[in-house]
Amino acid sequence: MTTLKSKLHDDLTAAIKARDELRSSTLRLTLSAVAYEETAGKVARELSDDEVLTVITREAKKRREAADAFDKGGRAESAQRELAEGEVLAEYLPKQLSDEELAAIVAEAVAEATAGGAEGPKALGAVMKIVKPKVAGRAEGGRVAAAVKAALAG
Repeated sequence: MTTLKSKLHDDLTAAIKARDELRSSTLRLTLSAVAYEETAGKVARELSDDEVLTVITREAKKRREAADAFDKGGRAESAQRELAEGEVLAEYLPKQLSDEELAAIVAEAVAEATAGGAEGPKALGAVMKIVKPKVAGRAEGGRVAAAVKAALAG
């Protein structure tokens, strides 16, 4: 079992013993998503820590989107629950990059891509290819794309 997955299991056990309903249900759902990912496809396999992190990131994004939907639908209590679950999952994710840190990485990548001859619309793809591995797991794709577009425009 990977270290991140075993940490989720240990934290689930602790949450159940502490009778922390929010934490235990959130971790159960996350472990269920990990188990589903492991059995998806033709052959069952053990996920690596990076793959488990990807599943946790996906689950956290679902919580944010659901909270927005509940908020727009006038269901504040449900939105609060989704946000609280998102905060539980955020504890397992790497620290997110600040806007300044992301802008610095993007500026460096833009310089590298333009030195490589990328111009116009093609530059977006070239810059994203450089930036994505540097920010993996520490910034959402939409946020990265917006920063790249802003850097290329200005």
